[in-house]
Amino acid sequence: MERAITNPEALGAAVRRARKIRGLRLEDVAIGAGVGLRFLSELERGKPTARLAETLRVIETLGLDLVLQDPDDG
Repeated sequence: MERAITNPEALGAAVRRARKIRGLRLEDVAIGAGVGLRFLSELERGKPTARLAETLRVIETLGLDLVLQDPDDG
């Protein structure tokens, strides 16, 4: 399901939703993505200062795709 992500809170909610749908614990995803538990928890809560590289690793670990869509393309 595609979701428009317009702020850190929406990104965090999408990550949390994906993790829970997959039945994974915070610890499972943190280990798989090579990030700290605190980082992942803050990401899911929508902390606006989340680091991009780590965020992308979490997204990949959950099997999600990050797609940027230019409204002027088509």
